[in-house]
Amino acid sequence: MEYSIQELSHLSGVTTRALRWYDQIGLLKPSRVAESGYRYYGKAEVDRLQDILYYRALGVELARIKECLDDPSFDRLAALRSHLAALEAERERLDRLIRSVKDTIGAEERNEIMSDEQKFEAFKQRTVAHNEEVYGAEIRAKYGDKEVDEANAAVMNLTLEQYREWTDLGREIQKRLEAAIQAGLSPESEAGKEICALHRRWLTITGNQYDPAKHRGIAELYVNDPRFTVYYDKAVPGCAHFLRDAVVDWAK
Repeated sequence: MEYSIQELSHLSGVTTRALRWYDQIGLLKPSRVAESGYRYYGKAEVDRLQDILYYRALGVELARIKECLDDPSFDRLAALRSHLAALEAERERLDRLIRSVKDTIGAEERNEIMSDEQKFEAFKQRTVAHNEEVYGAEIRAKYGDKEVDEANAAVMNLTLEQYREWTDLGREIQKRLEAAIQAGLSPESEAGKEICALHRRWLTITGNQYDPAKHRGIAELYVNDPRFTVYYDKAVPGCAHFLRDAVVDWAK
């Protein structure tokens, strides 16, 4: 079976303009191009487009999709299983979020006061949803679905006491970073060592096994991704770099 670009567009829901762009960037080449210039796609191309759409549904960028599909070791069955697991986890997350929103709406309509525990559950849902929306595609592409799903589960499994400690640690880290910058201290100083230890505790508060290499990789994001940099530098510029350098020096 062979499809023209218009037929493939109708079949897949992908616009002909997008299909031409996929051809231009080498993501999806037609099986042949007729003398008239018309593109035609065979079964292999249809399968590849399906794989592209699965990755896109998970928010993976086109360049990263191309890397995955062009990798000689690419295992389509394994990738499909991974997609299924990620989509099921996303469905579960959305179901929990929907239940939380419904509970909140119901409480508001009945003029009920939600308990701290109920509010806390709703907050955790919003936190996970926000992180997925803002950072999900990038961190899934960088670290894999398993790592991200485990991180989301860690947030959802936080007790109220753990959450309070987690947020207190976050504030303490920020306070110490700003004080260190203003005092002109070095990340190699004792202050840098203490900040690194606090950050380690912040990362592992739910009992996750500590990995120094992963710790350093996360710290690199704070200077490589302007969204993280802006967060840490919101009051005193240089905090993100100080934290990254302290982790590089002291994470063992």
